[in-house]
Amino acid sequence: MPSSFKQAILNKRMLICIFTGFSSGLPLFVLYQLVPGWLRDQGVSLAEIGLFSLIGIPYVWKFIWSPLIDRYSLGRLGRRRSWMLATQVLLLISIAAFGIVSPTENIWSVAYLAAAVAFFSASQDIVLDAYRRELLPDNELGLGNSIHVQAYRLSGLVPGSLAFILADHISWQSVFVVVAAFMLLGIFLTLFIKELDTEQDAPKSLKDAIVLPFKDFIQSNGLKSAGFTLAFLVLYKLGDNMATALQTPFFIDMGFSKTEIGVIAKTSSLIAMTVGIVVGGIVMIKLSINRALWLFGFVQIISILGFAALAEIGHNNVALAVAMGFEYLGVGLGTAAFTAFIARTTNPAFAATQIALFTALAVLPRTFANATTGFIVEQIGWTQFYFLCTALAVPGMLMLFKVAPWHDKLEQKMIKANTGV
Repeated sequence: MPSSFKQAILNKRMLICIFTGFSSGLPLFVLYQLVPGWLRDQGVSLAEIGLFSLIGIPYVWKFIWSPLIDRYSLGRLGRRRSWMLATQVLLLISIAAFGIVSPTENIWSVAYLAAAVAFFSASQDIVLDAYRRELLPDNELGLGNSIHVQAYRLSGLVPGSLAFILADHISWQSVFVVVAAFMLLGIFLTLFIKELDTEQDAPKSLKDAIVLPFKDFIQSNGLKSAGFTLAFLVLYKLGDNMATALQTPFFIDMGFSKTEIGVIAKTSSLIAMTVGIVVGGIVMIKLSINRALWLFGFVQIISILGFAALAEIGHNNVALAVAMGFEYLGVGLGTAAFTAFIARTTNPAFAATQIALFTALAVLPRTFANATTGFIVEQIGWTQFYFLCTALAVPGMLMLFKVAPWHDKLEQKMIKANTGV
């Protein structure tokens, strides 16, 4: 094994990627797994739960305030770490606050609180993504983002598994406090890492922070190529984002108990994520980000069909374990390659705003299309819904011919140079 491959895996930067991934993923899974499951358990309808996807609007519009985060610092911790700490503390408080709200008595209070969590989470993502892009050299983007995404997925075990196991034994109020406490991992990361020496790359004015990232992207890619890239960012994750939007209510409707969901999800997803970290990292280092997008995209599509099979099988713990494991593997690998592609597309000098724009486009379908998922399921049923999600995943794969062709000679030369092959 070439020394450069070992060096890419065994360094402090990869450890930081684990913590950034966990801290970034936790609040999102609170919104998309824990809150829907909690609402369903309290008797809220699927249609109302589906509309809760609209609280993800801050993830779509985060590029609007990303120039502020790119341009200004909040204090002595520095331009990146000060924003990290502020958003993480606010997330800890707001997630815990869910426990004091009754969804049956005041659903709007739940909606306002969820919107606040989404805003703080989107703001944290802006700064964490920028910090990670500045931290990782180009030859570590694939592995670093793969580790970040797998840790991101791992964080879902807290609101998506541990929380439901606890909910069978303690109050929902206590459950939300326990889940919120895991944000302390992100706070500890912020306090112990160093601010990167990137002040010389910081925009000199707010106008520069707004204009230059967009100008740089279009000039670097050309207008037509930039258009294809933006379309790809919207379409690649459309199918699986919709498929996982009502995942927890789906399991509950299949008759699984909260403990079954928690235990089985934990076991199968841990195995899948362990495999995913190894496979994802090796594929993106050895083969390339382009080829990873192709391979993992197909796995991602097949994983959606696992939910369709489960809808037909019904309450079966083995089927749930297989569906969950394959979903964590397929969607996790696809997201890892997709995130690495986004990072590679950006200029480190404008990381915060460009990544915020690209990731906002990526979650656009999750926010608006997912708002209709509850209505769709109630009209056509779970099985047909997952077939629809599978079909919606195809256009994104077709865009790969334009934005990430399998045979990219320049990318293959870079892979050989960086791995010593």
